[in-house]
Amino acid sequence: MAAAKKAVLGPLVGAVDQGTSSTRFLVFNSKTAELLSHHQVEIKQEFPREGWVEQDPKEILQSVYECIEKTCEKLGQLNIDISNIKAIGVSNQRETTVVWDKLTGEPLYNAVVWLDLRTQSTVEKLSKRIPGNNNFVKSKTGLPLSTYFSAVKLRWLLDNVRTVQKAVEENRALFGTIDSWLIWSLTGGINGGVHCTDVTNASRTMLFNIHSLEWDKELCEFFGIPMEILPNVRSSSEIYGLMKAGALEGVPISGCLGDQSAALVGQMCFQDGQAKNTYGTGCFLLCNTGRKCVFSEHGLLTTVAYKLGRDKPVYYALEGSVAIAGAVIRWLRDNLGIIKSSEEIEKLAKEVGTSYGCYFVPAFSGLYAPYWEPSARGIICGLTQFTNKCHIAFAALEAVCFQTREILDAMNRDCGIPLSHLQVDGGMTSNKILMQLQADILYIPVVKPSMPETTALGAAMAAGAAEGVGVWSLEPEDLSAVTMERFEPQINAEESEIRYSTWKKAVMKSIGWVTTQSPESGDPSIFCSLPLGFFIVSSMVMLIGARYISGIP
Repeated sequence: MAAAKKAVLGPLVGAVDQGTSSTRFLVFNSKTAELLSHHQVEIKQEFPREGWVEQDPKEILQSVYECIEKTCEKLGQLNIDISNIKAIGVSNQRETTVVWDKLTGEPLYNAVVWLDLRTQSTVEKLSKRIPGNNNFVKSKTGLPLSTYFSAVKLRWLLDNVRTVQKAVEENRALFGTIDSWLIWSLTGGINGGVHCTDVTNASRTMLFNIHSLEWDKELCEFFGIPMEILPNVRSSSEIYGLMKAGALEGVPISGCLGDQSAALVGQMCFQDGQAKNTYGTGCFLLCNTGRKCVFSEHGLLTTVAYKLGRDKPVYYALEGSVAIAGAVIRWLRDNLGIIKSSEEIEKLAKEVGTSYGCYFVPAFSGLYAPYWEPSARGIICGLTQFTNKCHIAFAALEAVCFQTREILDAMNRDCGIPLSHLQVDGGMTSNKILMQLQADILYIPVVKPSMPETTALGAAMAAGAAEGVGVWSLEPEDLSAVTMERFEPQINAEESEIRYSTWKKAVMKSIGWVTTQSPESGDPSIFCSLPLGFFIVSSMVMLIGARYISGIP
């Protein structure tokens, strides 16, 4: 029986999916794209000061090893031979910045997470040095100067962390986004680990020229980054090195994609104009623009979508980035305590079926696309004595949908051809209330694959298709058909527009809360610059949280 099962499976491909909230390892059948087994570990986030977000790189690495080992154990219980795993792909949270010592293998500081805001004053200083008539940073990188991207995080580490400065002076420092840290560590670390990244992750650093596909000397000089600490840039699909430890020792790591590019590949958006929206910690809408760079007039980013082989062409995408999506649910759980698990949010929202005029703008890290407004902060408005935790839960889900509507509108204006439907993926898509709300607010159908792990699938596809592996065909006729679940709009267009316009009013109220930004110093005088409304809204939120934590109706 077991032998027959093994014979049917054929070659398998593993994928590390290292996200902001969790790490997973998943194993797919390369011939059918069927998910066979997986394991997941939640990752701690640290908030040492207001606006700062950090993670422990060693905890991230350990979680990868744990997920691989546990998944292999589960495959053994299913009588699946792990020697059938022919390749591993890596997908990762992008922009998050790590600097480590190449001689000891030790991180020199915590990973500075993409959501982190400590670099706002660095951004303000640097922006004054960019000529108004020649924004060479945006023209070379496709990105606005923002706290979001790696270059300013790395600049902060070089300016503020003596261990990093000393390691750079002594030629011991290596920089990388999470993919680089993992690949270097998994391929041997201090014993010959491969220091590389792929074009999609490199394109999120603000140091990479997306036209020449190389680290850019002018950009590195502008940010004051020594080029010798940067990883080698490779394609998204080639053998980088072999696993040097654990159950999968000797298996090639042959795929690497930033998580949103991986989801684009996993959704099989290989044609110009195809788009997907991923609901994770943040929310990311990517539209494939083919082999041409399209620059947005409406607040979207231009980014590298993928390059699936050393000799294959590079493809680009327009991206709408929302900082806070699933993170707002985690905030309701961890900070306010109005839910005990993320899954509870659907139950609460279902109880009321409406936010009852309550609007939630979760601008915890400012506003990303299409505003790029670092002065914004989160607000809950439209509260009455009737408002309860169910309405706030519903408003939180609506907020994710409204933010998606804003980036979809921008995408439609840039592309000129409105999307007729939205392909979605990510952990939050299991929430049926959210998916129906999204269809109602966009007023177009929302289409969700029955297997939602498209980020990991994309990384596995890139790994399996690599030259020297060749177990996964990316030819259109060979790609497996995917079954979809479809959500149609159930409200009239007028009601959808009224709700959206009220949301836009709430967004305007969220802008300008922080008028003197100084999170780098951790100066408590920052609060002196906040309008009284901040404290009123914050107090109301804390009051509601306290009432419901204590069970007062």
